[in-house]
Amino acid sequence: MKAIRRFTVRPVLPDPLRPLAGLAHNLRWSWHEPTRALFDSLAPEGLSGADPVRVLGSLEGSRLTALAADEEFLARLRAAAEELDTYLHAPRWYQRELGAAEPPAGIAYFSPEFGVAAALPQYSGGLGILAGDHLKSASDLGVPLTGVGLLYRHGYFRQSLGRDGWQQEQYPVLDPGELPVTLLREPDGTPARVTLALPGGRSLHAHLWTARVGRIPLLMLDSDVEENAPGERNVTDRLYGGGSEHRLLQEMLLGIGGVRALRTYSRLTGAPAPEVFHTNEGHAGFLGLERVRELLAEGLDFDTALETVRAGTVFTTHTPVPAGIDRFDRAQVARHLGEDGALPGVDLDRVLALGDETPLGGDPGVFNMAAMGLRLAQRANGVSTLHGAVSRAMFAGLWPGFDAEEVPITSVTNGVHAPTWVAPEVGRLSPEASDRELWELRRTLRERLVTDVRARLRASWRQRGATDAELGWTDTVLDPDVLTIGFARRVPSYKRLTLMLRDKERLRALLLHPERPVQLVVAGKAHPADDGGKRLVRELVRFADDPRVRHRIVFLPDYGMEMARGLYPGCDVWLNNPLRPLEACGTSGMKAALNGCLNLSVLDGWWDEWYEPEFGWAIPTADGTAAADEERRDDLEAAALYELIERRVAPRFYDRGPDGVPAAWTAMVRRTLGDLGPKVLADRMVREYVTRLYVPAAEARRALTPDRARELAAWKARVRAAWPEVSVDHVELGDGVGAGGDLTGADAELGATPVVRVRVSLGGLSPDDVEVQAVTGRVDADDTLTATRTCALKPAGGEDLDGRQPYAGTLELDRTGPFGCTVRVLPAHPLLSHPAELGLVALPREPAAEAPGVLLR
Repeated sequence: MKAIRRFTVRPVLPDPLRPLAGLAHNLRWSWHEPTRALFDSLAPEGLSGADPVRVLGSLEGSRLTALAADEEFLARLRAAAEELDTYLHAPRWYQRELGAAEPPAGIAYFSPEFGVAAALPQYSGGLGILAGDHLKSASDLGVPLTGVGLLYRHGYFRQSLGRDGWQQEQYPVLDPGELPVTLLREPDGTPARVTLALPGGRSLHAHLWTARVGRIPLLMLDSDVEENAPGERNVTDRLYGGGSEHRLLQEMLLGIGGVRALRTYSRLTGAPAPEVFHTNEGHAGFLGLERVRELLAEGLDFDTALETVRAGTVFTTHTPVPAGIDRFDRAQVARHLGEDGALPGVDLDRVLALGDETPLGGDPGVFNMAAMGLRLAQRANGVSTLHGAVSRAMFAGLWPGFDAEEVPITSVTNGVHAPTWVAPEVGRLSPEASDRELWELRRTLRERLVTDVRARLRASWRQRGATDAELGWTDTVLDPDVLTIGFARRVPSYKRLTLMLRDKERLRALLLHPERPVQLVVAGKAHPADDGGKRLVRELVRFADDPRVRHRIVFLPDYGMEMARGLYPGCDVWLNNPLRPLEACGTSGMKAALNGCLNLSVLDGWWDEWYEPEFGWAIPTADGTAAADEERRDDLEAAALYELIERRVAPRFYDRGPDGVPAAWTAMVRRTLGDLGPKVLADRMVREYVTRLYVPAAEARRALTPDRARELAAWKARVRAAWPEVSVDHVELGDGVGAGGDLTGADAELGATPVVRVRVSLGGLSPDDVEVQAVTGRVDADDTLTATRTCALKPAGGEDLDGRQPYAGTLELDRTGPFGCTVRVLPAHPLLSHPAELGLVALPREPAAEAPGVLLR
């Protein structure tokens, strides 16, 4: 028989044990080892202490009575509760270092997924894990962040394998009563909820659940509400599930509903209203439209509301290719956001223009969530230095006339939360530890991984239909003394799960080498709709099933946070071989590095930024014609991978001294822990977000009173209307002060300071509305300026008879070789965050002059 209704019976804790409930429902236990150990000591056999809520739910009354009388346990409990109270309320970095500067009192962080702990499975991969680490480090630093997401009743899928190695998906039901979350309630005890209007008179209701992530509240909207029709009730059923309509409703609930959830939370708890809104990828972009709607209801016009919203918004893109961006049919968006939808009273044409992707070479019938996110945010960033450059090039069409390097998208390189991902033994390791101690610890962690892999492999084979009698071979899978390489991540094609299989015979030779064998631990999930990714998984599994090598290579299904916590410390080398530059950051290698695991990676994402030979190895990438031929490219890069492992990685691992310790290897481990480790921390990342993005966004938002926002919007409208008439009409280079100032000879001398004189037409604008710049730099064969510098030119008198305004300034020729100069006009206003903000620039229509040694373009 099956139950027709499911509910959770919670234990009644005796008074001395009441602090257990608070410890279990604050997810800080997931990165605080003493609290984890406390719950581990309570867990019945077979139930992991990784889920304290379930542990408490499993305790019998007699056990609770005994614990309530156990003075030793009660002392540990009091110590844990007191330590948590201090952590939650004592001033931390944000209060100590930034208090005098009046930083933002509240920051809202929106993300479609959050990977905080395995006990709250609301994540699919790197984006969610990054969001979880962001919350945890914000908590450690005392940043007043509030997370906003969705509560998926089935989470992401659980992965298993069929007998033939084909990925299979299961979607277990998640009961909020068994999760570390609390339902937000009104003062009368009824569940708090938000509502979105949908076309056809329908409504989408959502309850609000709160998870405590240390000091950080995480609000999650849940559409499994009885008042909803079946279709609406299932909006939050699965992470990244369903078709276009389903995804659109999810993203409307996340963005529009998320803002309403924040307002409800502030009303009920007294929490400060956020001054800054951080959109983690485009999925939550509709939050800006809801904030515009709020301001319209307060009497502001659309343009004034838009400027106000933009000032306090930060947008982070994680996408290195246009195909990774959420895009919806324009008519579908119009139907859901119009007068009969979620945003009545908001100018629909203006809304649709925000998602227009035609400047990016896209489809006029499509609404682009990233384009909207960038237009609604005054500050935007990529997630590594290389990804910032990729993003500037990818979105340059939104700022026409500007070179990609001037596009206003910066970068904050991701980081990872050390207390979550570092093995306790590594965290306790003294910097003065000897090479032998370091090497013995590495073997201990490798041996622990081997034990875990064997158990997981046996469980996987049982799911595939094998009997225990067939699985004796699993007792000898992997060897704690063999060089262990890990590879674990999602399985889109660009991550190239099967690059290692390019030459199977060569891989077998590496695995079975008589003196320097290698073993591989591989894990990863393909999206349920991605049959191409599933074929890659099956190809890898079939190779690993081969009796000749199955003791040296394993594929572990259902990769998740708990598996990862043992995988990173237990591997010696972390492999990453994406197609460059498609890995936005790639934080798995960071987690490995924090545990002393060396990276073997393509120079992409964060590794491109911080690679040094002392930290690991760089896999060469094909370029030129070889890169254009996919088959040849993969052959070349796979061959380079095999060569590195065979000739450099394995020999260094197995080159032992008289004491049996590989001194060169342990030196690399030591450098990785000591020099690379501090760079990859999420604490560093969150500090950068605070100082470079959150604080400036809050200051910009505070500066925009309604009157100033109205003035700024009117100024922008006036500038845009006049800009077609703005032009650079005449440019001259004359003699300057100092040697070599005369440009009429054959060359210009180093150190010359030629004078630039220009005349510009301002189309009715005043000199206060613009900045006229000379732009200098080296020139290539096509006269393209590189390594540019700008010099502001000053008004040099009144208008001439043709109404043109003269400007002048001096250049400094401080570099030898081919040199060039141009002149441009930009809008200028003290409230602009970046000279390119409006996407307007006026350049000379034709080459204005040319002198020996100086090109004017």
